[in-house]
Amino acid sequence: MEHHVFAVWDFMSLLKALQRDLTCVTIPWVPQGHRLSRRLINEIVLEEESDEEAGGGYISHFELYRAAMEQCGADTTGVAGFLDRVRAGEGVSRALEKAGAPKSIQDFVRTTMRIVDSGSTHSIAAAFTLGREDVIPVMFKPLVTKLQNRFAGQLSLFRDYLERHIKLDEERHTPMALRMLAELCGDNPHKWSEAEESAKTALNARIALWNGVVEAIPTPYPMEEAHESIVYTA
Repeated sequence: MEHHVFAVWDFMSLLKALQRDLTCVTIPWVPQGHRLSRRLINEIVLEEESDEEAGGGYISHFELYRAAMEQCGADTTGVAGFLDRVRAGEGVSRALEKAGAPKSIQDFVRTTMRIVDSGSTHSIAAAFTLGREDVIPVMFKPLVTKLQNRFAGQLSLFRDYLERHIKLDEERHTPMALRMLAELCGDNPHKWSEAEESAKTALNARIALWNGVVEAIPTPYPMEEAHESIVYTA
């Protein structure tokens, strides 16, 4: 979780980049972007940035993940220090270094930010849709089952996070994101080719991130179980 939280954080930069490109977020407001994509991205932002919280209130999924980390005893000082530096105006790359983030995390987040800064909306949408949203349900479902079997009644916030993502991504976010990507690429084969490359880049970066997680696990921990524990939480 101490590694994966950075992936939860930089997901929001992909999302907000799409909102920036597909809607008007400047003053004075003017109609902007495809009407369908505008609606879809605003719906996704609403639930990712201010979802309904169990027991009342609202919370971003990133904040829910950090709360889950605290509940299970994961160290949040790394990501907290990183966020403090970003809030103070430091660039993401420099903030990662100063916060002492492992190289695998630095490489992963930098890859995401290069896609965000590419200026190619359809490439950002491909990384978001095919590199993130589409793969979540099939990975998270087995992990929820394992948590129920091995930690019944524990890690409730982490389970809430996983179950919420399964439901939203499977039923709403992935279908909406796929429609958005189709509208952005249209009948342009060049855009589809760039979208494919962006998705591959995002997925390869994720593989490298998990390799870094495995390397960070203490050696007495069985490697087979280590792989099994992380493979579903991409």
